[in-house]
Amino acid sequence: MTIISVSLNDGLLEEIDQLQKELGFSGRSEVIRAGARMLIADSKEKERLEGRLNSVLLLIHTQKVEDTVTAIKHGFEDIISTQIHNHLRGDKCLEVFILVGDAARIKELVRLFQTTGKMDYVKLIVA
Repeated sequence: MTIISVSLNDGLLEEIDQLQKELGFSGRSEVIRAGARMLIADSKEKERLEGRLNSVLLLIHTQKVEDTVTAIKHGFEDIISTQIHNHLRGDKCLEVFILVGDAARIKELVRLFQTTGKMDYVKLIVA
């Protein structure tokens, strides 16, 4: 087994510690490994998507990154059928995108949101 260093902010570390307690993981490393396995499985599932899809994309982000969301979404107007924006507690926003179109375009949109590092949550649901 290889040991690596990971930098986490205090909030994320607190959430990992809470998950460890709630779900009964033996340590923080087990929580991180479980999260990595879930991310890998999700990525492999997305890789297999092809053809024309109907899907829903959920985003949660802070209000201060609204410009990033707007810049990304404007490049994908061909697949965004509907967008709903809602303010949550504090400075958080929820975006719901209904997507219809080619799987490659949908995967690219999701990838861009995931890799900005500015989204709190990104989830694609395929119908």
